[in-house]
Amino acid sequence: MTTAMMTTLGRLLPLAAILLAPLPANAQHVGGVELMELTIAQAQKAMLARTLTARQLVQAYLARIEAYDKQGPTLNSLILLNPRALDRADELDAYLARTGRLMGPLHGVPFIVKDNYDTHDMPTTGGSASLEGSIPADDAYQVRKIREAGAIVLAKSNLAEFAFTAMETVGSMLPGWTFNPYALNRVTAGSSGGTAASVTSNFGLAGLGTDTGNSIRGPSGHNALVGIRSTQGLTSRDGIIPLFANRDIGGPMTRTVEDAVRVFDVLAERLK
Repeated sequence: MTTAMMTTLGRLLPLAAILLAPLPANAQHVGGVELMELTIAQAQKAMLARTLTARQLVQAYLARIEAYDKQGPTLNSLILLNPRALDRADELDAYLARTGRLMGPLHGVPFIVKDNYDTHDMPTTGGSASLEGSIPADDAYQVRKIREAGAIVLAKSNLAEFAFTAMETVGSMLPGWTFNPYALNRVTAGSSGGTAASVTSNFGLAGLGTDTGNSIRGPSGHNALVGIRSTQGLTSRDGIIPLFANRDIGGPMTRTVEDAVRVFDVLAERLK
């Protein structure tokens, strides 16, 4: 085996460990759908067909998080899980059963939200120990919009502390360094690398990141995702911990272009 081949193999082994390691029950197939690389359209089609519930989907993602984020490959992409995620899923399932329709365009979609977005029911830390346990008065505008559209905030993701890094890394006091799922010796890029690593690892169906210099685009590129940085003012930055007022943008990070547009349409809905 040549040196180049050995180097390539070394880069692929961490990913192989993630893909081939024993999984918790129901982590790959749930409610008649394949969890890996699931799209919003596929999930909602199954929900309407009554072969998948929002609760089943949340439970499947929680099982993957349990298996891989703090143990196994230890991606360390998340700061906090939402303790009410299953309750929210039950509310959505009850709504669908009662009305026969989806609550909105993001019905049942479990989201990974970067932890510089305010959430009224969970702490928002900006990755800093100085804000550990700090709970905002209300949701950031974008968080409110996805919830109104039927989304489930599943977890808050790690980021460069206060969304600032001069390097292509994500390391905060809470919870430390995040690693690239494709190669654990590679960076996720910053500062939305926690969201990127989580969505890439199928810990959630979609994510929210922020971009001041390159922080949606870089992590999306490093983790084979689609990220949208909008034009200034097209999506609200209300409730996002600020870095530079003339550059901050929030936006979606997903595995497909279609899903990114579905989320973006919700975030920019105020202009319609």
